[in-house]
Amino acid sequence: MAASSKPTDESLYPCDALPNHQDFDWMISDAISTADTQARTDFYDPSLTNRKYALVGVACSSIFSCLCIVAGIITLVNYGVFGVTSLFVTNKVDVAMWPTQMPLQGELLALVLNLIITLCTESLGFLHGISLRSALASESRLRFNTNLRLLTAARGWYNPNGALLNGISAVLLIISYSSTSLILCPSYQTTPQLETVNKSVAFAGLPLLILGVALLLQVMIALSGMRAVKILTWSSSPFDLTAALVHHTQLTPATLRCMRCVSDLDTYGGPAKPSGIQFSAWHAHPSIRKVVIFLWVIVAACAGWAALVMYIWDKLQHSDSQIMSAFGSALTLQTWSFFPNQQSSYIQYMSSGVFLFSWVNMAVIQGPLTLGLHCSELIANVIRDERQWRCATGKKGLETVTNPVKTIFTHSICLILFVAKPFLHWMFGLAFNLRTTAYDGQLIILMAFMYTVQIWNLCITLFIFACFFTFVALRRPRGPQPAAYGHLQTLANLVDEWSPVMWWGHKEDGIPYCHAGTSDHPLPDVKMDCVYAGCGAGSLASLS
Repeated sequence: MAASSKPTDESLYPCDALPNHQDFDWMISDAISTADTQARTDFYDPSLTNRKYALVGVACSSIFSCLCIVAGIITLVNYGVFGVTSLFVTNKVDVAMWPTQMPLQGELLALVLNLIITLCTESLGFLHGISLRSALASESRLRFNTNLRLLTAARGWYNPNGALLNGISAVLLIISYSSTSLILCPSYQTTPQLETVNKSVAFAGLPLLILGVALLLQVMIALSGMRAVKILTWSSSPFDLTAALVHHTQLTPATLRCMRCVSDLDTYGGPAKPSGIQFSAWHAHPSIRKVVIFLWVIVAACAGWAALVMYIWDKLQHSDSQIMSAFGSALTLQTWSFFPNQQSSYIQYMSSGVFLFSWVNMAVIQGPLTLGLHCSELIANVIRDERQWRCATGKKGLETVTNPVKTIFTHSICLILFVAKPFLHWMFGLAFNLRTTAYDGQLIILMAFMYTVQIWNLCITLFIFACFFTFVALRRPRGPQPAAYGHLQTLANLVDEWSPVMWWGHKEDGIPYCHAGTSDHPLPDVKMDCVYAGCGAGSLASLS
């Protein structure tokens, strides 16, 4: 519910005059009273509908994890620790030459499995993010609406939102994605003629069981985090969160900062003229710089990996090593392909006989990719928050209520990230996998494959991904509306009237300072040649 501003006294200062810093030292320390604050923020959405969405996502994730556990246990009981269950037969091959490459149907099934894992982890991540945000707010440590979920922790080692369980969640997330390369495998079943074998796609029981346990543990951590803290609002909107914090006196709007963006927090915060261009997210959010640098480190590491595999492949052409072998044709445009084939150049080596140790090696290599994609959520969500805020100068205004499911499809950067997560993990599985091969229902070969072309494909895709997110992070919004990037204190300073739909613009002429803010109806553009300080600044200046 909005509250009107009090009329201001006028003085004889010109419109663009600026006083000395000393004149405003006592003004900046002047806080808005609790009663006025609550009156101005009676409206905020607790978003109980979002809670239903979150719990439905948790329920679906729980069901899928339990199905994986049950299917894994049944396979282990019926076929042993190294047993597999065939899904469907693809073709028959000669018993004398049966390749270990996964059929195309199996690769597409792995993509679907990656997509399901993404849906589960995103649902759990939404719940975990909401509870972590509330825990940080209760400790007065919440600065932005969006944070690095697994790399930001509440106080207390045993806190469900603390560093220990956040670290465990990160490990479980890596295990979830790395499991797809071990769950599905090519399987060969001898026929009565003994001259041919049926080639099929099968799933291994032990990796499937571990995937189910990893997802179920993430469900338990997310639910424990939800129960451990009071959640003021389930909305992912920074405006509902800001209004809730101001309403509960956990956040106090500062005076004289109605034209100050988030990048001005560490500078003197007096009156200011509008700026035609705002700072980028790179300058506004310190963690975004680290994320962008980390993405480029991953790209460089992937390029180095591809070059190393090419070097080893060339050396193995003139070697009789029994540990590692090189196969395929030299890398040319003619041999370039998206999927591995008979001409693809690759190196292979026998992995450790200890199944879980081999999995750890796989997870360690895939871990940086998983964490890099997770950290990219910060850029996507911060840009989403800023784009929502900048709707306040549009014709339709700013709608504070958001739908977490709809947001994925209405914000292009969120949709790109949602699609990129399973796709890049799938491409990693094409480039490097610990391919298990089953014969007559038992795993008999555990080989590690590194495909040169597919590693370069992954590197090129990561390069495009990093370029896009770097461009988004460095892009500077146009227009005089101060950039906030989901920074809660900045939004509390800029929004002076709360309503379900808000517009931002020029509200009052004043001498010496004008006032810009929000309203439940469209407002005129701010005046670029005037100085803005906020409601009541004129009367404060006259007293000085």
